[in-house]
Amino acid sequence: MNVDNAKQQMRKGMLEYCVLLLLSREESYANDIIARLKEAELIVVEGTLYPLLTRLKKDGLLQYEWRESTQGPPRKYYSLTPEGRSFLCELDNAWNELARTVSLLKNMTPQLPLKA
Repeated sequence: MNVDNAKQQMRKGMLEYCVLLLLSREESYANDIIARLKEAELIVVEGTLYPLLTRLKKDGLLQYEWRESTQGPPRKYYSLTPEGRSFLCELDNAWNELARTVSLLKNMTPQLPLKA
C-alpha cells in the first residue's frame, strides 16, 4: 500500500471541514484560504479549492460577496451561511467522535514503531 496515497486521501477527507473552520472565524477569499491552509501544513492548490468552494456555495453552506481590492481586480470573499454554521457544528461533533475513537484504538494497541 502506498502511504502517500493514504495520507492524500486523509487530507482530502478533512479539507471541507478545515475550509469551513477557517471561514467560521472570518470571511476570506480563496488565496487567503490557501495561504492559511499552507500555514497549517495542509497544502492545497487552487484547482482543488475552487471546485470545493463552488460545491459548498451550491449546497447553501457558503455565500460570497465581491469586494474591491487595492491590488488588482475585485475579490470574491466567502463566508458561512447559517446552514453552513450548523453543518460545521455537525462536522465538528463528528470530528471529535472520530478523534476520540482513534485515540482509544491507539491506546489499546502496542506502541507503533517510530520508523518502518
